[in-house]
Amino acid sequence: MKSQIALSILAILALALVGCNSEQQIKDTIKKNPDLLIEAIKAKPVEFIDALNDAVKIAQKGEAKRREDSEKKRLEEAFEKPLTPVLRSDETYRGGGKDSPLVLVEYSDFECPFCSRGFKTVQKLLETYPGKLTFVYKHLPLSFHANAMKASQYYEAIRLQDPKKAFKFHDEIYENQRGLKKGEGFLKGIAKKVGADMGKLAADVNSEKVKKRIAEDMQEAEKFGFSGTPGFLLNGVPVKGAYPFSHFQEIIGKLKAKGKVSL
Repeated sequence: MKSQIALSILAILALALVGCNSEQQIKDTIKKNPDLLIEAIKAKPVEFIDALNDAVKIAQKGEAKRREDSEKKRLEEAFEKPLTPVLRSDETYRGGGKDSPLVLVEYSDFECPFCSRGFKTVQKLLETYPGKLTFVYKHLPLSFHANAMKASQYYEAIRLQDPKKAFKFHDEIYENQRGLKKGEGFLKGIAKKVGADMGKLAADVNSEKVKKRIAEDMQEAEKFGFSGTPGFLLNGVPVKGAYPFSHFQEIIGKLKAKGKVSL
């Protein structure tokens, strides 16, 4: 019996390792002899688990390498074919203007902890490239963050009053993000702190104008393949996630090297 099992296992290995045999052929062989793998596992269970764990690690490394290579390829393509976000006539700019050599657009969620990390990176970029980098904040509130959409609506309603107060609201939220768990009362408190007209805010916060603008941002983010937050476009080059400051500097360096920007 054992010799028969051994011979069958050797036959499976021969199919798998020698010649161009299809995956289906191997599956068919195992399907005809299902006890082969069971007997092999029973014979050396510890060795089997060790081998399985090693295989998982190898597979994970291979998948990580494939993702990294794919991301590098997409990044290189983006330098030649940058994405083009809509910069509306009433867009709110921070740092410089729409004609600055560097334009950084963020699609963000006020309740996302990674966006809080991205906020710090944006601050450092604005400090490092004063007058040369323009920042544009757009919305991508995720459905599983209970207060993200309402926070976006408050931001937009305040922006209708005064863009500077809107950015103060933006900063206060990210600097005190845990307070969002308190709900709309927290948002009202921040709005009062930045000097918003609370009567006008109440009239605008649920308006179609505010909701339409947020919906436009979300649709644009989806078009560019941003399904999570934060997502950035630096001169049209996409950055998916809260990458460190050095990653953005690397992109700026490549933009300069390719003659795409002059600083």
